[in-house]
Amino acid sequence: MSLHIQLPPEPEFAELISPQEWRTYAQIIEAAEARQVPIAVGGGLAFSAYSQRWRSTKDIDFYIFHKDVEEMIDIVHGAGFQDYFEKLPYDRGWIYRAHRDGIIVDLIWSMANYLAETDAGWLSGGAEFQVSGTTVKLLPIEELIWAKLYVLQRDRCDWPDLLNLIYVRAGQIDWERLLRRVGPDARLLGGVLSVFSWMCPERVQAIPEWVWQRVGLVRPAECDQPPSAPEGGRAALLDRRQWFGPGIEHRA
Repeated sequence: MSLHIQLPPEPEFAELISPQEWRTYAQIIEAAEARQVPIAVGGGLAFSAYSQRWRSTKDIDFYIFHKDVEEMIDIVHGAGFQDYFEKLPYDRGWIYRAHRDGIIVDLIWSMANYLAETDAGWLSGGAEFQVSGTTVKLLPIEELIWAKLYVLQRDRCDWPDLLNLIYVRAGQIDWERLLRRVGPDARLLGGVLSVFSWMCPERVQAIPEWVWQRVGLVRPAECDQPPSAPEGGRAALLDRRQWFGPGIEHRA
């Protein structure tokens, strides 16, 4: 299923990613295409595109095959980037991080927990959009969810991103594909769906009934927010700022 991506108006997009930054990203994308190195964009840009909650960012995540690491490093060095390791050491077993003028480019070929390396499914079948003539190919939403599912740390949690993705795209997600990816960790996905059903009981019908069974849950009854819920629904009990739907997020 082709997922439509609606870009924000050009002035707003330029506030999130400056024209200079975008030219830098485009240079890398076009160099990879010229050298026939498959790539797909993940991270904050993929989240923004799929969730329609556009987020300012100073970095970009390029997912690549392990075999293409050295060639992609050569491409980013050719764009004037340097290894971030000298500035701040990082785990080079799954990622290569480069920086230039305050911009960070991450080359990723594995999950941070080493559960899986990128395969052809990661780099094909995702949504696409164009900015200033450059085509951006995204990770498929299923792989984006899979990767973010395990980012549940003491100092960082990507589950709010997952809740947003499900809110907007539940009816377009290939749940069978996602569950094949998640495999024995289906109960972890069930944790996200349990939170989602509590926050948004009026939207549980967008998720097929068999999915709930596969993650070890009984499908919640479809209902509206309870009368006792505050303005903004149960989500406001966690954060009174807008949770879902189109928007712009400016980050420091």
